[in-house]
Amino acid sequence: PYPLCALAVSDERPVSTQSTWGEEAVRNGKLTTIIFIRTTNSRGQEISGYIDYAYRLETEDFEPYFRRKKRLLPKPADLSYYNWETQTATSNPTPNFQVISDSEAGLLFKNKRDRKVINVDPKAKDLGDNSSRLEIQSPEYTQIVIYDHTTRRNL
Repeated sequence: PYPLCALAVSDERPVSTQSTWGEEAVRNGKLTTIIFIRTTNSRGQEISGYIDYAYRLETEDFEPYFRRKKRLLPKPADLSYYNWETQTATSNPTPNFQVISDSEAGLLFKNKRDRKVINVDPKAKDLGDNSSRLEIQSPEYTQIVIYDHTTRRNL
C-alpha cells in the first residue's frame, strides 16, 4: 500500500481538495468511493468509466494525481470502462464492489462489505442507503461525479 498521499503534498503546489477529500476514510474502510470520469484519452477518444477509489489507492501511487502531474483516467481494469470511439466496454469486480448490470435500473454497484447497492443513474431518485452523489466541475474533464458510500459494518 502507498502512503497517505494527501499528507505528502506540499502547500507550494495547488491540489484539488476534492481529490484528497476522503482519502484517509477510504483507506481505513469507513468510506467507499466510486469516481465516474468522462474525458478524452491521449488519442483524443472519448472515454468514461467508474473507478473504485480505494482499490486504485491500494494498487497505484496517487501522488502524481494529487500534485496534478498526471490526470486520473478510467482503465479497462476498473469497475467499468467505455471507449466511445472503439465501443470497447468492460466491467470488473473489485475487492470492494460487485458490478450489477440490470436491464431496468442500468448499472449498479454492490458494496461487498455491507451488501448495499449504489445506483449511479443520474436520474435515480434514490442512490441507495448511506450513499451520496457529488458532481465536480473541472476544466480538465468533461464530467466527474463522486459517489460516496459510508459502510455500516464494522471492519
